[in-house]
Amino acid sequence: MKKISLVLAAVMASGMILTACGGNQSTKTETTASGTTAANGETAAPAEGTNTGLDLAVQIGPDPETIDPGLNSAVDGANVVVQAFETLLIVDKENKIVPGQAESFDVSEDGLTYTFHLRDGLKWSDGTPLTANDFVYSWKRLADPKTAAPYAADMLGYVKGYEEASAGNLDALAITAPDDQTLVVELAVPCVYFSKLVTHATMVPVQKATVEANGDQWTLKPETYVSNGPLKMIEWVPGSHMTFAKNENYWNADAVTINTLKFVLMEDSNASYSAYQTGEVSLIKDVPTEEVPGLKGNEAFHIEPLMGTYYLDFQNQKEPFNNPDVRMALSLAIDRDYVANTVMQGTFSPATNFVGPGISDAEEGSSFEDTTREINGGDFFNLGDHEKDVAKAKELLAKAGYPDGKGFPAVEYMLNDASYHKPVAEYLQSCWKEALGINVDIKILEWSTFTPTRRAGDYQMARDGWVYDYDDPSNMLNLMLSDSGNNSAKYKNPDLDKLLDEANSTADVKDHYEKLHQAETMILNDAAIAPVAYYNEFWLQDPKLKGTWHSPYGFWFFQYATMDQ
Repeated sequence: MKKISLVLAAVMASGMILTACGGNQSTKTETTASGTTAANGETAAPAEGTNTGLDLAVQIGPDPETIDPGLNSAVDGANVVVQAFETLLIVDKENKIVPGQAESFDVSEDGLTYTFHLRDGLKWSDGTPLTANDFVYSWKRLADPKTAAPYAADMLGYVKGYEEASAGNLDALAITAPDDQTLVVELAVPCVYFSKLVTHATMVPVQKATVEANGDQWTLKPETYVSNGPLKMIEWVPGSHMTFAKNENYWNADAVTINTLKFVLMEDSNASYSAYQTGEVSLIKDVPTEEVPGLKGNEAFHIEPLMGTYYLDFQNQKEPFNNPDVRMALSLAIDRDYVANTVMQGTFSPATNFVGPGISDAEEGSSFEDTTREINGGDFFNLGDHEKDVAKAKELLAKAGYPDGKGFPAVEYMLNDASYHKPVAEYLQSCWKEALGINVDIKILEWSTFTPTRRAGDYQMARDGWVYDYDDPSNMLNLMLSDSGNNSAKYKNPDLDKLLDEANSTADVKDHYEKLHQAETMILNDAAIAPVAYYNEFWLQDPKLKGTWHSPYGFWFFQYATMDQ
């Protein structure tokens, strides 16, 4: 077995295979949000004189559809989960993989066995012991078909016995706990990014006794929302607020500076902006789009890149969207530069491919997007010659049997009314009518209804988007796997499934990325979806609020927050 130091494991953020690291390595001290990280990965207590015990209120969205780590697939729900729970490995402020519940782990020479060594004395928020068996239970629960976890195949598909487990034989899943502090995971095939998967919010432990005693109601009350992270839930008033407090049983509680964290639950951006202006909250995610031009340059206004793509779903199993020529015509008609820089006021960047900037390729420090351009001799969507794309769109629509839109049925575009979704929908409605002669109705649903409706495929076209869970292109491309729980487009292509399976089961890093480039090209050529823009996150934050950070995966972390006087 090769010993992998957790700080050196941060190289995984650049797409390097763990088994390429040799020998025992010493852990270095690193600076974190609240001080320094000691050799064992613990964060030192704040310096003397630091303002601790902060009661903080923020707005990052409405009531989430779910805060069950196994069932959640949305960033708002995950923003709750990451406050209350902690995975074996975590991603720090510098986007590096560092110790979480596990203080170290080993990887076998063949890359098929991962052994995680948990910290001494871990506890749940109710004070009871947390052991490796809690991870065994939680990961088997994730694989259980009765759970119907959207991320099950994405997170556990590489573990030996997953297919049998997903069919109901949970004992087949090769995850064991030889003792209370050791978790052993056997993979069916090598996975060059498995340590990245371990950091995902669905991979946290949940308490077996609580879940089994309360069923699907365990997440709804503070007394049963037992967790293991820096904060614990103390109140939830649906439609109003959700409050968390410092978890005194967290292994690194001494470093946590926050006393309470209150999520003010709002979907209306004007209401959230008013709450910010009156001082009710110190940070808001949902800023009214009409306020953006006047806020640029203000020290309270932040824009940071997100690793993610805003795209449109075509329900591939429904006519007329089961015709790839129709899908491609609709996609090519979109002026992506206009959408990103005019409709979205420059807060997004125009999409030129499916996988956007910030994602690594095989070589350390390389870019998947740059390599795509080298392989293809440019981008898939030519932003500099949109008229050429429109002309091609007209040809494809005529080829599909709808010249100038004649005979094309009126169709519906579904969205939730937040951020730029409605202005983008109105642009698409106008664009497709003028360029292609297609009539589109706009259907707006509340967020809590929108996500399950889209996931069920009960729509014709819908807005969608994906922010990466880990730095590997497969995280975006795997959405198009036939059996992905997040394949809302209901796209099915056996050739793509085969290619992605090969990419995701090779121990050869170069081969992994080469096949992912082929997969992206296949998805784009088939117009499985229509990439529109690359995400940036914009928000307002009180300049006096310090110690928080925002990750390129769309999460805020508040446990080390302080407020200047």
